[in-house]
Amino acid sequence: MMKHDALIQNLMAFLNTSPTAWHAVNNATQQLVQSNFLPLSDKHRWDIQPEQRYVVSRNGSSLCAFITPKHPPKRLRLVASHTDSPALKLKPLPEIRKNHAILLGVEVYGSPLLTSWLNRDLGIAGHIFYKDMHGKVKETLVDFDQYPVVIPQLAIHLDREVNEKGLQLNKQDHLNALAGLEGSWEGSSSFLESLLHETIEFKQILSHDLLLYPLEKARLCGYKNSLLSAYRIDSLASVHAALTAMINQSEPLNDEIKMIVFWDNEEVGSHTAQGADSPFFSQILERIVAGFKGTREDYFCLLNSSSCISVDLAHALHPNYSEKHDPQHQPFLGGGVVLKSNAQQRYATSAQSALPLKMIAAQKHLSLQTFVSKNDIPCGTTIGPLQAAQTGMSTVDIGCGQLSMHACRELMACQDHIDMVNLLSALFHTAHWPEAED
Repeated sequence: MMKHDALIQNLMAFLNTSPTAWHAVNNATQQLVQSNFLPLSDKHRWDIQPEQRYVVSRNGSSLCAFITPKHPPKRLRLVASHTDSPALKLKPLPEIRKNHAILLGVEVYGSPLLTSWLNRDLGIAGHIFYKDMHGKVKETLVDFDQYPVVIPQLAIHLDREVNEKGLQLNKQDHLNALAGLEGSWEGSSSFLESLLHETIEFKQILSHDLLLYPLEKARLCGYKNSLLSAYRIDSLASVHAALTAMINQSEPLNDEIKMIVFWDNEEVGSHTAQGADSPFFSQILERIVAGFKGTREDYFCLLNSSSCISVDLAHALHPNYSEKHDPQHQPFLGGGVVLKSNAQQRYATSAQSALPLKMIAAQKHLSLQTFVSKNDIPCGTTIGPLQAAQTGMSTVDIGCGQLSMHACRELMACQDHIDMVNLLSALFHTAHWPEAED
């Protein structure tokens, strides 16, 4: 088990090297392989063995890792989260040249706090498909930080009422990123081609999924470094906690599967080939059951006996906007893991599904806070309700509290992350899953 300081430093390193979902999955896969998880391909046949560790990804941006039990599985302990964050994504043909400037056009991905993206040094990261010098099609992860781009805000002298009426941004016209000046440009290559030429030799860029990201590194702040400030805390802090717990508690159970799943595209609805609405998880579970010579009946019995812990971030009480929270449900930064509930089932938590979590937290002397949205403020959602509806698994939604959710720079308490890792480790380690008797 990592010491607390090392755990937070490891989280910061994970955040700093994971500007996109593809980078996060690549980093997580490397950590799992180093911890003796065997990589699988979802395109090839599997030979699943008892007491073994495996990891598989889908389209480079979703990941599943699992530990098979000693005997045919009767239950699954699943911890799930997502790898994507709200962002600005480059359009397929992003380059715009006008008014002596080189601009990059973007689409809005998810629901970012747009004002937080202004006046910041931004890098470009993602994955690119290209033809190499021999005409072969290849894929590579890229992270361009040598020539930052910026989305400059209109000066207050030209927008006199901005502080009184608030900033009004047109998503089509006002979010183009300034990449350079036409007068300083040499050659006929595009901006992206020039960046890539400094990294690899290629004939042609075929396609890309590229996003802007802030170049500021994660850092500790506040008195005694009690807070962490970074991009993509939502939900890479959850991914890191689940990943760490899985690696810490990698011993197999008797007849239960340990599993983590990190889906992409949660921020845009999850209805993709690598999202929570895809068959990625169900295909993996069926193949595990088949590996133990189980039947379709065994698969359904396994599903209906299993539990899912959906881990995402939660809204901590903002000290300047306390009226935005329900008076009886005000989770504080540093107050422990947050249990999230919603009568409209925007979170999957129920009295029954929350029971094992509450009992294990009490056994480990870990504090649990509760969050319920005010009736006059709509509630967000997670992959939890979608996973529960698709599989019928008992599902509970939890998370660490944070401020500035969906901003370019988010804030959380270090102690909450430590508590989350300890709670998830206990969930994987507990020999007998607590539940109500029939």
